[in-house]
Amino acid sequence: MERKKYLLIVFFGILLVPSVGQSHITIYHAYINGDMVAWKSAMDSLDAVQRKTNKDKLDLINYQYGYVAWCIDRDKKKEAERYMEKAEEQIGYLQKQKYQESMLLAYKAAFIGYKIGLSPQKAPFIGSESIKYAKQAVKSDPSNALGHIQLGNIAYFTPRIFGGSKTEAMQHYLHALKLMESRPGETVHNWNYLNLFATIIHASMEMEDYLTAKYYCEKTLSAEPRFHWVRYQLYPQVLKKLNDE
Repeated sequence: MERKKYLLIVFFGILLVPSVGQSHITIYHAYINGDMVAWKSAMDSLDAVQRKTNKDKLDLINYQYGYVAWCIDRDKKKEAERYMEKAEEQIGYLQKQKYQESMLLAYKAAFIGYKIGLSPQKAPFIGSESIKYAKQAVKSDPSNALGHIQLGNIAYFTPRIFGGSKTEAMQHYLHALKLMESRPGETVHNWNYLNLFATIIHASMEMEDYLTAKYYCEKTLSAEPRFHWVRYQLYPQVLKKLNDE
C-alpha cells in the first residue's frame, strides 16, 4: 500500500511539472486570442502549485500584472484588488529572497499605478512612489524593459499640467522595445512583447500619428499574425483614420 501511495505521488508530481512549465505558452495563446477565461485558469493553476520556484513566482506576478490591468479596464474593481493583493504578497516574498530585484521594483511601480487607476484621488499621495520604484528599477538594471515601460506609462497617464508627456512616454516605450528585441528570447511566445506593440500603436493613435501606428500594426502582425486585438481592432481603426485624412 505504501509503495502504491508513493507511486501515485510521483505520478501526480510528473503531471504537475508540464503544467507549470507550459503556463507561459497557455498565457500567450490566451492573450493573442483575447481569452481571459483561459488566462485566469492558467494563472490560478500556477498559483495553486505548492512548490513553486522563485521563477514560477515571478511568472505568476507577471500574469497577475496582466490580469489586473484587464480587470481595471472592465471595471472589475474587487477582482483587481484581490489579485493585486496576491501579487504584492509574492513580491514581498521574492524581495526577502533578493530575487530579480529590478523586476520586482518595476512591478511595484506598476501596481501602484493600478491603485491610482482604481482610485484617481490617490495620485497625489502615492504617485511619487510609483515614479521612485520605476526609476530604481532602471537604475539597478538599465536593460530592464519593464522598468522603462513603467516610466512610459507614468509619463503617458500623468496629466500634462503635472509633467506628463506622451512624447516622453513614446521614447520610453520604443527604448523598451529595442531592449526586448536585443534579446531574441524575449520576443518568442511573450505576451509582454506583443502588449508593448499594442501600447505603442495605441499611443501613436492618441498622438494622431497614424503612419507610425500603421507601421507598428504591420510589424506586430509580422511577429504574430494571429493577434486578434491588432488584426481585428487596432489595425482596421488605423486604416480608417488614414483613409479619412
